[in-house]
Amino acid sequence: MSGSADLLDQKSHFAFGKNWASYARLVTDAQVEEAIDGLRRLASGGLEGKRFLDIGCGSGLHALAALRLGASEVMALDIDSDSVATTRQLLEANARGQRWSTMEASVFDLQPDSLGLFDVVYSWGVLHHTGDMYRALRAAAALVARDGRFLFALYRRTRMCWFWKLEKRWYAGADQGAQARARSVYVGLLRLAMRGKFSSYVETYSQKRGMDFYHDVHDWLGGWPYESISPRDTDRFMKQLGMRQIRAFVHPGMTSGLFGSGCDEYVYGKT
Repeated sequence: MSGSADLLDQKSHFAFGKNWASYARLVTDAQVEEAIDGLRRLASGGLEGKRFLDIGCGSGLHALAALRLGASEVMALDIDSDSVATTRQLLEANARGQRWSTMEASVFDLQPDSLGLFDVVYSWGVLHHTGDMYRALRAAAALVARDGRFLFALYRRTRMCWFWKLEKRWYAGADQGAQARARSVYVGLLRLAMRGKFSSYVETYSQKRGMDFYHDVHDWLGGWPYESISPRDTDRFMKQLGMRQIRAFVHPGMTSGLFGSGCDEYVYGKT
């Protein structure tokens, strides 16, 4: 993506924060546990004594998961003021007495000199929405301590990425009525494609990191700016940053992307 000024301006982005605020009101203990399991899987264990940075904290669910996994300090930040407020409310209600902070900031403004370095830098499904994914990866990686880990997820490249880029740009600027109609069409087509398995799919959806299907549909259709990347290109770029892959959970080959692009998950460390 070009990284032009309008794409880097939060005002041109989809209102992720409002969607997360709506989602946070529905969070249950079971969803918190699913978020903990998802983070534990990616981190390959607990986070005892780790300084943890959550870039693009959204609802705050995974900042809370990090604290539950033993992180000694969690800093949660987002460019969206609604996400920051939602995260603060969630942590005030569920993490009293623990060491955490929230901040409204862009990943492009983060500096190791002011924030320090982190044992774990976490950014799940965020950096491809910044308007300049490669620059965002570089900025986030610069905050990883020498023996630290960078945990992140990015949209995998599909054959339909060109279409979704157009759709997302339209959806992000559409009124609520048009967005609702688009969601109905998307869900209806997905229901037909799943041939009777749709209901069970939605019922078990929270097992995906504690997420909610209908909030994620809104998030997917509106996720502008939008970029995607292949595992090979991801690894090539991370090596340029002086980082090595520790583990990855990726989809082999290029998919059609007819109903969207899932995220590939990565863990990198300093070489």
